[in-house]
Amino acid sequence: MSWPEVLTAKSQNRHELVLSGADISKRIEERKGQVDPALFDLININYLCVSETCLSTLHVNVARLKGLTTLVLHTNKLTQLPDCVGDLDKLKILDVSRNELSAVPETLTKLSNLTSLNVSSNKIVSLPSFKDNLKLSILDASQNELEEFPDLVYPELAHLAEVKLKANKIADIPRNISCLPSLRLLDLEENSVKIVPGELADNSKLKEVLLKGNKLNDKRLMKMVDQCKPKQILEYIGKNCPKEKVESGGGKKGKKGKGKQQSDNKEAEVEDLCNKIAVLHVGDDTLKVISEDETVKLVRPHIVCCIIRDVKFTTETFRSFIQMQTRLHDTTCQKRQLATIATHDLALFPSGPLQYLARPPARIKLVPLGQDKVITAAEMFKNLQEEAEEEKRTQSASGIFRYLTLLEGKQVYPFLKNSQGKTVSLPPITNSELTKITESTKDIFVEITSASSQNACKTVLHQLLLDTMELGIGDFEDAPGFHSLKVQQVQVVNAEGTLKVVYPSRADLQVEESQKIVIIRE
Repeated sequence: MSWPEVLTAKSQNRHELVLSGADISKRIEERKGQVDPALFDLININYLCVSETCLSTLHVNVARLKGLTTLVLHTNKLTQLPDCVGDLDKLKILDVSRNELSAVPETLTKLSNLTSLNVSSNKIVSLPSFKDNLKLSILDASQNELEEFPDLVYPELAHLAEVKLKANKIADIPRNISCLPSLRLLDLEENSVKIVPGELADNSKLKEVLLKGNKLNDKRLMKMVDQCKPKQILEYIGKNCPKEKVESGGGKKGKKGKGKQQSDNKEAEVEDLCNKIAVLHVGDDTLKVISEDETVKLVRPHIVCCIIRDVKFTTETFRSFIQMQTRLHDTTCQKRQLATIATHDLALFPSGPLQYLARPPARIKLVPLGQDKVITAAEMFKNLQEEAEEEKRTQSASGIFRYLTLLEGKQVYPFLKNSQGKTVSLPPITNSELTKITESTKDIFVEITSASSQNACKTVLHQLLLDTMELGIGDFEDAPGFHSLKVQQVQVVNAEGTLKVVYPSRADLQVEESQKIVIIRE
């Protein structure tokens, strides 16, 4: 008999399907490691997630799902992927992290629309060439068994911005890595690198290179990677690490200095004629988020936050801001399958840190957005299920009913609570009425959560900030004719106080010149 989730997706012609957790795992075990074969008849779905199960083999019939743009298979028992995954030519996002893969098929190079590949936390010893994956922007191959740098150093990879290779066995960094025109982040922590090529600093957009945990021959550099800021590290690499060709000549040096002065003047002129986003550093009294890793990793482990300061709403711009969030949920957030946005009035938070954790739904109490009574998350979920059943007569669920499947079957739900223990958010379903933003809100606390990756959170938050700037709700008084925004960093730490992420860091909010936006950092 077919699984109810598959039957529902077929009867309602859904475009997304999420199968996750212990109950699904038990059913897969009963089918000897396979999912319901009827799943592969859902030829109209574009998002498929099978996670946190005992799935050990992906059936070749997955090739029938030609419309897939996102395939999420994290936290399973997969030992291999079929070659036919390379036939999913519309695929943009592939996440097979936290499995037992020792290799991935060479056919991945055929995925011409692939933008994000996450193969982290496996046992992979080699990767295929990415020369033909021209739209690839993010590669995460952390925590594997790689001994060689992946074959991706080509100028044609114009969108490749993040390469994460932490905790492998890589010894050499390609000297021609500077040919990657958009590289912003290179994570090579905990590898076997001894020599860092000076050419690395020639990457014009590289903002952060992570090298901790390598036994570098350059002892000063090894000390710097533990103590200094990314900019200082890159400057040192450019000036002191070996290059294949070293240019010299006093005359050229003088011209270079003059050119830099002209460039600085030009940048100053451009800054006055552009939209601006000012990034404010974390202060001692800035709100902090404590993430309880051991519980949220079971359901929704990733959270990234920031504060939008000094906003001024009108009735029209407030309505536009709410509509913008709805649009982003449907587009960039992939109908909340990739990530979820929550916005809060910062003034309604008591002093003290927020906590992000997960508990059984019967133990979570909140006042859902638009309501005035405290109920448990279990009661809210049941009420929404009942209302959704009534909506089935219209052939399409409306409102937040559409997102119930994202928590269906979960033993615990993620939630954010304030320092007084009151729930302010229950992602990916709803916010709390306690921190609801209004036209009088001055500072907005923005929270993005995801079950997929931290980068998914950052991608959504990046787009939200750009779209918010365009609304003009944060315009500086000294910037007439151009839009502006003030964004303050927020730190997310674990229970021991170790930093997990700060947003926006210097590696974030990178914009193209064509966007005519200047990022002003303290």
